[in-house]
Parts: sequence; C-alpha cells; structure tokens
Amino acid sequence: MSAAGTVSARPSGQGLWRAGLLAGALAAVALVALFVGARYGLMLAIGLGFGITLEGLRFGFAGPWRAMILRREPAGVLAQLLAIALVAVVAIPLLSSHPGELSGAQAPIGWAMIGGAFAFGAAMQVVLGCGSGTLVNAGSGNPVGLLALPFFAIGSFAGAYGLVWWTSLGALPVLTLRGGFGLGVTLAGLALVAGLFWLLGKPGTRRLPTRYVVAALLLAALGIGNLLVAGQPWGVVYGLGLWAAKGASAMGADLSGSAFWSAPGSVERLQSSLLTDYTSLTNLGLIAGAFGVATWRSGGLSQPLPRYPARAWIATIIAGLLLGYSSRLAFGCNVGAFFSGISTGSLHGWVWFAAAFAGAFVGIRIRPMVGLEARA
Repeated sequence: MSAAGTVSARPSGQGLWRAGLLAGALAAVALVALFVGARYGLMLAIGLGFGITLEGLRFGFAGPWRAMILRREPAGVLAQLLAIALVAVVAIPLLSSHPGELSGAQAPIGWAMIGGAFAFGAAMQVVLGCGSGTLVNAGSGNPVGLLALPFFAIGSFAGAYGLVWWTSLGALPVLTLRGGFGLGVTLAGLALVAGLFWLLGKPGTRRLPTRYVVAALLLAALGIGNLLVAGQPWGVVYGLGLWAAKGASAMGADLSGSAFWSAPGSVERLQSSLLTDYTSLTNLGLIAGAFGVATWRSGGLSQPLPRYPARAWIATIIAGLLLGYSSRLAFGCNVGAFFSGISTGSLHGWVWFAAAFAGAFVGIRIRPMVGLEARA
C-alpha cells in the first residue's frame, strides 16, 4: 500500500472509532432508560456529561489547588467557586421550597470529619486526583488512577463500616443555610473566598481562561440536573464504597456488624442493581465519559507506564485507601462535601474545604518524596 493510501485510511478508521464511541454512549443511555427507567438513563447521561466536561476541558479539583499552592495561580479555584455559586443560586431556594422531594449534601461537623478532610486533601495531592479526579484519571487510562481507584473503593467501604464509631467521638448537629438568607450568606462567603484567592494570586494569572468558564457553566448545569433528576446532589464516595460492599457480600462477608451497611437503605442498595443507584450511575458515566474523550483524542488509550520507582506504586495504593477511608469520615470528597455541600447550604462543606486545603500542602510535599513526580 502506498504512503498516500496509509494516510487517507487513518482518518477514516478514526472516524469509525469516534462514531462507535458516540453510538455506544447513546445506546448505553437508551438501554438503561428502557430496562431500568428513564430517570436512571438520565443519570447515566449526566454522569457522561461530567466525565466529558472534566476530561474534555482538562478541568478538576486537585490540579487547580496544586497550581494555587505552588505557583499562586488562582484561576482554577476561582472557576470551582463560580460553579458552586451557580448551583447554589438554584439549589438552596429549591431545597427550601421542596423539603420532602429534594435533599442536600448535609453532614455534621466533627473531629473525624475535620481529620478526614485534612487526610483527604493530602492523599489527593499524592495521586493528583480527588474522587471525581480518580474516576477521570482511571477512565482516561492514567496508570496511577487505574491503580488508585479500586483501593479508593475499598477504603470507602471500610470507612463506612466503622463510621458510627468515628462520629461518636464528637460532632455538632447538622448546620445548614436555608432560604434567601442562607443563599445570601453562601454567595457572600464564596465572594470573600474568591477575593482572597484573587489577591493572593500572582499578577497575570488571575483571569479565568475561557475553558475554565465553560467548565464551570457545564458543571453547574450538570450539578443542578443531578439534583433535579435524582433528588440529591452530585456525589462520588458512596457509590465507590457500595461497589466494594457488593464485592464483599458476593464473597460471603457478613456486614451485619456495621451500623452503616446494615441500615435499611444500604441493605436495599446492596440487594439491588448498581444501575438503580444514582451515585453509581454518575460514577460509571464519569469513567465512560473520560474514556470517550481520551480515546476520541488519540484513537485509543496509549498512555505508557510511567517510570516510577516501586515506592511510588506502593504510595499510590496507600493513598487510594486513604482517599476512600478519609472521604467517608469527612462525609464526602471535593464533589460531595466541597462542591455539593457548600452549594446546598451545608456548613460542613466550608469546614471541609479549609481542612482539605490545609492537607493539600502536606500532600504536595509528600508526592516527590515517594517518587511520583514525572520523570522522563
């Protein structure tokens, strides 16, 4: 075959591959909607949207925090705060007017929650992935994300298993900001934090790139859609723990000793299909969306195995376990606690943010020590 023939065949093959990706995504959504229910199909579509947005626009949570801490570049964090504000404008009034139909990401503030958030902030900087980031990294073929993800799920399951004991160490009642007053306080708080990051940022890095603005708008729209369709905010951690719990049950483990996993709601989900669990559906969609974007770009996953020392892979496993365990104690990750917590008026989201951001400083120092900085 001539060189010209080889070149002309490549775009055609890539076009077929991309058409297959689109057809596969549409078919998956349609099949879930048909056999499980329209609402579940919509949730899978929303999850795909999250994955496509995060991977397609190269946006996330861990990376922007790292950029702010190391280089004083606040644009990514400002975009996160913008997305949270946009969701809050819709979510807080809706939660106040539909208390029986919609629920927020609300949790108590306690010692275990604060410690868990700090540990999570450190661990996510070690592997450069929070809850959603680990799913995106795994979906896009990142070897560190692929290794961390199953251990994240195991850690989430283990953290939930003993969650009641941890919360018994002391916690305040659930504190929420409601109605117009709550919305005003939330928006003012977000504006103050954004102003602080803007002032601390290096001149020339404070303006939001167009892709960050687009990402914030899309994440906000998808977050609102998640709330309206599922009746609950976007979350990640519970779904991962449920996957591990189902695996443990399938292997004969008795979960009756856990107040969390033996609770009626958890028992029902353990006995039901993952396709009827909203958080699992968005997690699966997120992985698939990231996979689709990554393969759309390259025509196939082809990330080489990084040349990391053995201690880096061991650190990835430990960090994965810690991500899952600590996020369960903290009642969420950057999505369930920071993004959804603040945007639905939960004060624990603010405390989570402060503790996790402090932990990120530690994780950034640990990452090169364990050999996880990129090497040629």
